[in-house]
Amino acid sequence: MEIRVVENVLAYNKEHAQDNRALLKKNNIFVINLLSSPGAGKTSLIIETLKNLKQKYSIGVIEGDIASTCDAEKIKGFTDAVVQINTGGSCHLNASMIKNALQKLNLASLDLLFIENVGNLICPVNFDLGQDITAVLSSVNEGDDKPVKYPPVFIKSDLILLNKVDMLKYGDFDKDFFLKKVDALNNQAEVLEISCKEGTGINAWIHWIVAQMNKT
Repeated sequence: MEIRVVENVLAYNKEHAQDNRALLKKNNIFVINLLSSPGAGKTSLIIETLKNLKQKYSIGVIEGDIASTCDAEKIKGFTDAVVQINTGGSCHLNASMIKNALQKLNLASLDLLFIENVGNLICPVNFDLGQDITAVLSSVNEGDDKPVKYPPVFIKSDLILLNKVDMLKYGDFDKDFFLKKVDALNNQAEVLEISCKEGTGINAWIHWIVAQMNKT
């Protein structure tokens, strides 16, 4: 019975995801679903992206958190197209939540949309939201074993970002181990090493986004 319930939930989510995808395609909006554990740097990365691309593209952000509007308030300093979703305890966003959030955005004016998912490396990867790209952000301060502990999110992501590489010199993070495990799980995904604090790799990230948008 439990399996049937899970199947029903995912089937319902799939229907809404298809609706979202059709609506977003109709409006020519490229969508990135950004996943990570709490504190990896999703909001900081989005802010750096807005700084670099807001003159070229109109960018919207859907912020997902269990509670608070802290991240949305930070984002509002760089774009007015921000919608906060508070899940009230759910560990992930679902397509129905995104469907409601899209109604609060002026889709005709947007080129690029970021969905900052709830900080979690387990549940979010199972829920299609209607995105074009899924990217997972891991950070040096979390340790090098995340691909070993949470393989599905690395397997299912189109891009893997290693953030806070400026901290490599201060700890015992084994970058070679991390990259080897990532490659074993998903050798099709590109891996970018970045530091939002120092700007390392941000240009590569920006170029990657633009290249993906140009493919559509």
